Amino acid sequence: MFQAVFGVRGIAPENRPELRPAIAEANAAVVPSDAKPVQPPDARPLIVIDPGHGGIDNGTRAGEETEKNLVLAFGLALRDRLEKSGKYRVVMTRTDDTFIPLDDRVKIGRSQAAALFVSIHADYLPHGDGDVQGATIYTVSDKATDAEAARLAESENRADAIGGVNLTQEPTDVADILIDLAQRETRTFSNRFAHLLMSEMKSATRMHKHPLKSAGFRVLKAPDVPSVLVELGYVSNKADLDHLLSESWRSKTVGSMAQAIDVFLAKRLATAAGEPNRAGGKP
Repeated sequence: MFQAVFGVRGIAPENRPELRPAIAEANAAVVPSDAKPVQPPDARPLIVIDPGHGGIDNGTRAGEETEKNLVLAFGLALRDRLEKSGKYRVVMTRTDDTFIPLDDRVKIGRSQAAALFVSIHADYLPHGDGDVQGATIYTVSDKATDAEAARLAESENRADAIGGVNLTQEPTDVADILIDLAQRETRTFSNRFAHLLMSEMKSATRMHKHPLKSAGFRVLKAPDVPSVLVELGYVSNKADLDHLLSESWRSKTVGSMAQAIDVFLAKRLATAAGEPNRAGGKP
C-alpha cells in the first residue's frame, strides 16, 4: 500500500493524466490579462527619403529661397504620399532644418535594411554658365564604386558589409569578391530604378537634356541599398524655381516618383502581401 501510494506520488504531475486539465487551467491563470499577442514583423519594403543639406548647410540659394527648404518640403510630400498608400515603411534622414553628415545618411539606409534610398536635391548654375533647366537622376559612378569596394574590403567593418554576412574571418581576396558582387548587384538595381524614375517623371516635369548621369556622390555608396540622387531642377532657372515653389507641380511630380517606386518594388510588394511573416530580398 505504501509503495503504491509512494509510486503514484513520485510521478511528476505533468505526467499524470488526471491532473493535466488542472495544470493547464493553472498555467492559463498566470498569464497576464493584458498580455498582447506577438505581432509578426512588418514585411513591407522600407524606403529612405533623404532631403539634402540642412542646418548650417543651405545648399544652393536663389534670393530668399534655399535648397534645403525646397527639398525638405518635397521630401515630406513624398513621404506622406508613400505612407498614405500603406504599402511601405518610410524613414526620413531629416524632417526639419537639421544638418546630417553624409556618412550618417548612408548609415540610416543600411541600418534599416532599406529597399531603396532616394536623395532629393536641387541644382544651381552660376551666372555666365548658361541657363540649364530640368530634373536629373544620378547613380553612383563606376569609378567611385570600384574605389569604395577596395576601401570596404580593407576596413575593419567588413562584418556587416553585405547584409550581415561576417567577413572578418575571410581572406582579403574572398571579402573583395563578395563585396564587389554585392555592389554590382546593388548598382544594377539602382540603374534599373533610375530608368523607371526617368520614364515616370518625364510625364510630370521637364527633364534635363541628359537626364541620367553618374557621379561619385558619397551618399549613394551603400554597397547593399539601391540608391539614386534626384536633382529636381535648377534654382538658378526661373521656370524651375517656380516649379519648386508650386504645390501643384510638387504633387504631380511626387505622384510620378511614387508610381516609379511601385513598379520597381512590385515583386517585394507581392511578397509582403502574400507572406506577411517574411521580409528581405532584393527588388
